[in-house]
Amino acid sequence: MIAHLPMYDVPANRAAHRRLWQALQDHLPDAPNFTQPSVDLMVDWLSPELYLSQTCGLPYRAALHGQVQLIATPDNQIPNCPPGYYCSVLLARRGAVPDLAANDFTLAYNEPLSQSGWAAPQSIGLTGATRLQTGGHAASARAVLEGRADLAAVDALTWHFLTRDWDKAAGLEICAITPATPTLPYITALGQNAAALREALRQAILSIGLKDRQTLQIFDLVEINAEAYLQLPLPPTP
Repeated sequence: MIAHLPMYDVPANRAAHRRLWQALQDHLPDAPNFTQPSVDLMVDWLSPELYLSQTCGLPYRAALHGQVQLIATPDNQIPNCPPGYYCSVLLARRGAVPDLAANDFTLAYNEPLSQSGWAAPQSIGLTGATRLQTGGHAASARAVLEGRADLAAVDALTWHFLTRDWDKAAGLEICAITPATPTLPYITALGQNAAALREALRQAILSIGLKDRQTLQIFDLVEINAEAYLQLPLPPTP
């Protein structure tokens, strides 16, 4: 079985992630142990062996809808967003914000199938005259700090972790924030019991200590239906 939480598995979160998974196994004794994600996450997400993972809203509506079940969406308590929703922050070098109206800047983004890194800035017209694909949100922030790009779209939760863990984050500033959209949902294969997973995962989140919930910035689950994800438009290809 495939079981992982790949999206925010930064080093400072790994111990808390493992305790969350142990709590899930306490509520579902048949739950498998953590597995290592494939290089291509889409392979894992589409596998009939998928037990639990977390995906992004854009790959869900572009490729996974009808192929997987939504379990639930985490409540990360993102400021100024409803429960279960998040936004992206547009980052520039401190004191060097480009002219956003002119759109004459280099935009760093993690990948084309990213709601927060690619679709969100497109939705507010920040396309960039040129673009730099970096492979990850932290890499996009680093590209701006190093002068290889002028602007980066990073989801608000990643930015929270960067400001917590990265001593150079103070060299960046937020120059725009995108509208809120449903955050990254937990998913399972069509043959799994999504309702049982939802209840066990909720109980696991509530049973780990407050410190672990704050570390992971996960405080509860929200049930957001598929239509809330599917109503968002697919962005143009970079």
